[in-house]
Amino acid sequence: MSETAGTASKTIRLPHTLVIVMALVVLVLALSWLLPSGEFQRVEKAGRQVTVPGTFRHLPKVHLGPEMLLLAPVRGFVDGALIIAFLFVIGGAFNIVQETGTITVAIRRITRAIAARPYLEKLLIPLLMVIFSLAGSVFGMSEETIPFVLIFIPLSLALGYDSIVGISIPFLGAAAGFAAAFFNPFTVGIAQGLTELPLYSGLEYRLICWVIGTAVVIAYVMIYAAKVKKNPQLSPVYAIDRSRESAGGGETTADTWTVRHILVIALFVLTMVVLVWGILEKQWYIEEIAALFLAMGLVLGAVAGLGPSRIARGFVTGAKDMVNVAFIIACGRALLIIAKDGQVLDTMLNAGAGLISALPLVVAAQMMFLVQAAINFFIHSGTAQAALTMPIMAPLADLLGLTRQTVVFAFQLCEFVNPILPTSAVTMGVLGVARVPWEKWARWFLPLMLILMALSLALLVPPVLLRWGPF
Repeated sequence: MSETAGTASKTIRLPHTLVIVMALVVLVLALSWLLPSGEFQRVEKAGRQVTVPGTFRHLPKVHLGPEMLLLAPVRGFVDGALIIAFLFVIGGAFNIVQETGTITVAIRRITRAIAARPYLEKLLIPLLMVIFSLAGSVFGMSEETIPFVLIFIPLSLALGYDSIVGISIPFLGAAAGFAAAFFNPFTVGIAQGLTELPLYSGLEYRLICWVIGTAVVIAYVMIYAAKVKKNPQLSPVYAIDRSRESAGGGETTADTWTVRHILVIALFVLTMVVLVWGILEKQWYIEEIAALFLAMGLVLGAVAGLGPSRIARGFVTGAKDMVNVAFIIACGRALLIIAKDGQVLDTMLNAGAGLISALPLVVAAQMMFLVQAAINFFIHSGTAQAALTMPIMAPLADLLGLTRQTVVFAFQLCEFVNPILPTSAVTMGVLGVARVPWEKWARWFLPLMLILMALSLALLVPPVLLRWGPF
């Protein structure tokens, strides 16, 4: 009986994430052979290449050879070089911080303080997730959540939760705010500009939806956190977390502050302040943020007295942990490379627009959301996706009788599916630094994703019925 059960469990075990993504590369290559090639004309608008509606035309069929299965992932490394370099730097820098032992001491003291005040623990998850959701909604926090995962995982474990909770606090908090944003300049702002809507119009309904979306995500995480605290073996990452605890967190085991610990904490907090300032005031992106964390790792290692050689070894060890996710990101980029080179991306977009035009208004708005979610599988940049789809969806909405505000809203809600996509550099970056396999995360997140998709479909009904404007 036990042998049969063991065999059954092996048959339903998902393959390695890299195998899954490469299977998708094969699928997209096959689609490039089956679908006709075509393209929309594009013009430059506000510094971006945007599609021109009504200009789709079929092209002579582009035949990609099977060698693209090998060439596209290699080109994916070049295409994704910035995010891959960012992850190597983040992994290396935070491993240096871990080597100082300061995080271990800080987590123990925080845990002891919360244990003495139980009401703080009940407020911890919702308060922190609201903060990250605001960051996602106001300034589009996304890649910036990756380093925070390394802070909240040990805190969650110390409080009796698991790594999933530690990931969810920053990652899903920001993702909820990003998708249900009332202000996000990278989705709402760009999309409204491209559809010629007043900038940040429709704020009232978006605020309501942000509250609902954030509340749903927080409730899901809190319910799960309570279950896993009561019975840790319910966690899909139970074995992984036990290995974390046995590995420890640096050489320092005492629960007392030293001057070096205090300096490390102070400089770390200063780094976070500079990070927020740089993003808001200087429009920093991945390059500047990576440079900031590289400087942080080197300075904190020196302040902690690790010495040059130990700092170097710690950095290399942390960066080495990112190799797996680097390959996955490269293969994810390969999907878009094949779709573009085979000239079938615009073909799929044109087909989706044609399908939408034949549907009732409410269903058409909901189908726009689903089409955007499918496109999100290939294009994860909100700005790039807006430039690709908004010039097509906006005129289509005019013909159907939908408001452009509704089209923009359908577009932004598609970000709710991002946390499960193995082709998303941010998702895989988060899971990479957390050392959590994608398949375990996907099984846990899938029910929440379905809830959020159902919520999105429901939230699109009032804008259609009320003709949410201004137009």
